[in-house]
Amino acid sequence: MFSKGKAPEAPASSSSPMSSSIPAPTPPKKSGGRSAPSIISADLLVQGTLTSQGDMQIDGTVEGDIRSVTLMIGNGAIVKGEIVAEEVVVRGRVEGRIRARRVQLDATAVVVGDILQEQLTVAAGATFEGSCRRSNDPLNLQAPTPQISLSKPATPGATPSLVQPEAKTA
Repeated sequence: MFSKGKAPEAPASSSSPMSSSIPAPTPPKKSGGRSAPSIISADLLVQGTLTSQGDMQIDGTVEGDIRSVTLMIGNGAIVKGEIVAEEVVVRGRVEGRIRARRVQLDATAVVVGDILQEQLTVAAGATFEGSCRRSNDPLNLQAPTPQISLSKPATPGATPSLVQPEAKTA
């Protein structure tokens, strides 16, 4: 009856015409769509770094950096830190740098900081204090580290001077 090796035997007589028209059950398909976003509610204060492999919605306050695929910052939300995501929609307040492929500032948005993006949309009424710069790959951009070195004076008694390194060419 429940053997793995044998196929089920067909009944000797198929008197019911309906039995041949019912399709065999198919295994359920895995959902390729997105799951529900992780939500930081309005009454919640989070201090620290938030990292998600999916979507996030911030309605409360976050003091720290956020890494996500898609990030929606709600009307009353406050984020103080760096945001790195594929897509960011701002309706609340952000104090810090935003790095994303697509950034959308809605009419209620207040952003104090720099934006590094591929595509930027700013609605009428949005407030933005900072600089914005387009980049082909804003997610993988590393901030350059300053390199300053002191040189020994050529003559005794002279003061050391700062030496700027030569720019590297790719």
